[in-house]
Amino acid sequence: MRITALAKSLIVAAVIGGLSATGAFAASVIDVQLWDKGAEATMGTDLAYPATGMDMSKATMGIKLSAATAPTGVITFHVTNTSKDTIHEMIVMYREDPTQPLPYVASDSKVDEDKAGDKGEVSELDPGASGSLTVFLKPGHYVLICNVAGHFAAGMWTQLEITK
Repeated sequence: MRITALAKSLIVAAVIGGLSATGAFAASVIDVQLWDKGAEATMGTDLAYPATGMDMSKATMGIKLSAATAPTGVITFHVTNTSKDTIHEMIVMYREDPTQPLPYVASDSKVDEDKAGDKGEVSELDPGASGSLTVFLKPGHYVLICNVAGHFAAGMWTQLEITK
């Protein structure tokens, strides 16, 4: 079956507009704050996802979401770097098995984005800067991280659940 250019445009418009043939998809907006305790704070090194049993209150950096869940569909992330002196970024990664760690490369102090299920990102934001990302997310478990060297292991990640 061949889909015409007009039909493709209508499908894209319906998905972006939060519609589908079944009405199952919705457009959602999630506000994201990238934060840290300042350049003078000692960065943690053992708070990488999934950090089971670790005291995340000791994190010197983090990601705060306005919502920890959203329905399947088009998600727009409005990202603000609230830091006064540090560059941060936000990357969305799908986790088929949320109990498994992300592929971390210790020599680079970073997650291997190519192996981790990268679904999109807001690249490096200067202190006080903002950016946005709009993506279609299917149901499942996602982790949002900052992958500037050392930030992920300092606790700069959070979880997002996309529901049916």
